[in-house]
Amino acid sequence: MTVQTHKVVVVGGGITGLSAAYYLQKQAIEQGLEIEITLIEAAHRLGGKIQTLQKDGFVIERGPDSFVSRKNSIQQLARELGIENQLVQSAPGKTHVVVENRLYPIPTESVMGIPTNFASFFTSGTSSWFGKIRTLGDFVLPASTILDDQPLGRFLRRRFGNELVENLIEPLFSGVFAGDIDRLSLKATFPELLAIEQQHRSLIHGLKKKKVSDYRAFDTEKEGLFQTFEGGLETLVQTLEKELEKCTILKGIKVEKIEQQQREIELTLNNETSITVDGVIFALPHAKLMPIFEPLGLLQGLKDMPSTSIATVSIVLPESVRASKSDCTGFVVARNSDFTITACSAAHLKWPSLTPSGKAVYRSFIGRVGDEAVVELSDGEIVKAVLEDLQKLLDIQLIPEFTVVSRWKEAMPQYLVGHDERVALAKKELQYAFPQVQVAGGSFEGFGLPACVDQGKAAATQLLKLFSAETPTTEGNTK
Repeated sequence: MTVQTHKVVVVGGGITGLSAAYYLQKQAIEQGLEIEITLIEAAHRLGGKIQTLQKDGFVIERGPDSFVSRKNSIQQLARELGIENQLVQSAPGKTHVVVENRLYPIPTESVMGIPTNFASFFTSGTSSWFGKIRTLGDFVLPASTILDDQPLGRFLRRRFGNELVENLIEPLFSGVFAGDIDRLSLKATFPELLAIEQQHRSLIHGLKKKKVSDYRAFDTEKEGLFQTFEGGLETLVQTLEKELEKCTILKGIKVEKIEQQQREIELTLNNETSITVDGVIFALPHAKLMPIFEPLGLLQGLKDMPSTSIATVSIVLPESVRASKSDCTGFVVARNSDFTITACSAAHLKWPSLTPSGKAVYRSFIGRVGDEAVVELSDGEIVKAVLEDLQKLLDIQLIPEFTVVSRWKEAMPQYLVGHDERVALAKKELQYAFPQVQVAGGSFEGFGLPACVDQGKAAATQLLKLFSAETPTTEGNTK
């Protein structure tokens, strides 16, 4: 009598796939299950969009630069990995918004642009008096009778009018989702709004009472709203890779085909080999999943999910270059302004311990729905456009010491109206055809880092639950 060893493949070595592999390994040990894990990554490095550049004492992120502190997924993972002491908190500061080519502080205590502090909102220059008075309509308008999913923009315009949406809410959401709020799904992006409206009628009143919200992410006057690691986010990637030393990690390899072989799954790889396993977790963007499953008639509903291309541009300057808005730790840009930058953070103010003394780093984003061609420009053209914007907005004049441009093609999945239903249907179809397969990642249930860790862990838990339901021992098992 021998203990059955389950063979599992995790496809995708980004944060979702690394989390899935880690929790497969951890939970299998806790449950007394024998498991062999293979992690397959098409690139020649792990981490996906997490890429940290360390140069001359600078810690510069090419992709995401932090995660929201309120969500505990990564803090818990850091504790388990023994790197909790390397966590760094963001410094407090003031986020601004560019409206019609002018820079204004975002009203205090706003929730993604929705005001909850009227003293700050009414003295703000972000809206005209007409726009401010129209915003008050939220207190008298009835709750919506439409409980189904709907465009986020339509829902918000009905409550507050166009001006608040265009000047404050849209640029903040665009900074997070790089999307068009008039197409984005209310339920998939800001689901608590509908519940708050039904419970309190007034969104302002409801958000004022709801002190904890995932969307207070731009109330940056509080210290520690965001976190990263002393050596940047790649610290987490490198630590996870070391923790998975008992796993087989294949880099530079792609899965091209999947077939059901009785109770097992055969994966065909691009190196003309195949691997037969008991379970698979696909931690890939939906666009990378489609070529694998579309020939089988699966995941068809995900074909219409677009993805936006963006670029990050980090510009290093002497700290003697004092911005005209010295309290501005970052800004977002409304569409009614004529700038290439969509969002920018003063990294040396946000993360002072990650920047050498006497230096300044401005980290800008370009590209969003309807304005993606800019990402295709040369590095020199992109840097020139970003510098021109910074000179106009912050009165920065000097030539940079060095710059880092990183392009992310089709990196931001767009959660359009009906997203949750399409994802649920895709998973249901997949469960029927391949019960031993799980999918997870930014295309499905949130693309922030904590959401990706949560999805990786949930996929691992679900797969192990399937294995646990099987007979734990078999006679004469030769696997």
